[in-house]
Amino acid sequence: MIVDCAVYHHGVREVPPEDLSDALAAARTHGDSFVWVGLKDPNMEELQHVASEFRLHPLAIEDAVHAHQRPKLEDYDGSLFLVLKTVRYVEDTQQVELGDVMLFVGDAFVVTVRHGEGGGLAEVRKRLEDDRDVLDCGPSAVVYAVCDHVVDQYTKISAEVEEDIEEVEERVFSPLRTNDASRIYNLKREVIEFRRAVLPLVEPMRKLSSGTVPMVHERMRPFFRDVADHTVRAAEQIDGFDDLLGSVLSANLAQVGVQQNEDMRRISAWVAIAAVPTALAGIYGMNFDHMPELGWTFGYPLVLGVMALACVLLYRGFRRSGWL
Repeated sequence: MIVDCAVYHHGVREVPPEDLSDALAAARTHGDSFVWVGLKDPNMEELQHVASEFRLHPLAIEDAVHAHQRPKLEDYDGSLFLVLKTVRYVEDTQQVELGDVMLFVGDAFVVTVRHGEGGGLAEVRKRLEDDRDVLDCGPSAVVYAVCDHVVDQYTKISAEVEEDIEEVEERVFSPLRTNDASRIYNLKREVIEFRRAVLPLVEPMRKLSSGTVPMVHERMRPFFRDVADHTVRAAEQIDGFDDLLGSVLSANLAQVGVQQNEDMRRISAWVAIAAVPTALAGIYGMNFDHMPELGWTFGYPLVLGVMALACVLLYRGFRRSGWL
């Protein structure tokens, strides 16, 4: 359950005590220290153990266990609870999968809880440990690094979704006769899921960057402003994707309608051409004794010639009008 646990003093990692309460006590005793505990898919019993050591709020614990929460930032009795949605692009299925990263932030501790396959934080921890100046800002440095990592993933996923949309656009407006409505609909659904992860995060990032959250170190505010700016940009891109896919879907339906109209015109033209010989053959097939030219030697070739001439004239007329 516990992926990693360490005490950081002035931005330097130290070997933590085996017990979580001792680690927290050591961090508060030395000053300028904090504990960072990383959890992966904990159950209620496991998370309750951590909650009892760090005195986490029961409502936040319930959210952290059940996951699938909306991105938000809440203050529980002097500790912060931040929810982030991770996004992972599956290349094989071309679908977006969502996960959760939740942070409990106190004056001397950070507890990160991760659900899902995406959003691994080992790389984030290593990068922070290599940047002692930033890590020296305490728990807010961890919050910034996690948020920056998650939002950077949004940017990468946006680029991949954009490639898929461009591919669908090319297919819709290509001369090939394809019906991409199902693919467009699936993309639109993925964009909606993506938007649910990004748009609600704009407000928490704004709060963290505005200086209204007391636990954010003063030196970290410019960093949070940068993350907030990237979040807004990602949200705007996703809104643009949704509008663009709606337009592409409408264009695809219009293209299908145009193709069907062209088919109907071709069918109607060939039916009109076939109607002339059918009418003549039907008239001369009624077997009356007194009909024009029945006894004439060249009557049969004349009727065939009239049929052929009428068909040729109709064919040229339809070709000139664009029906064939």
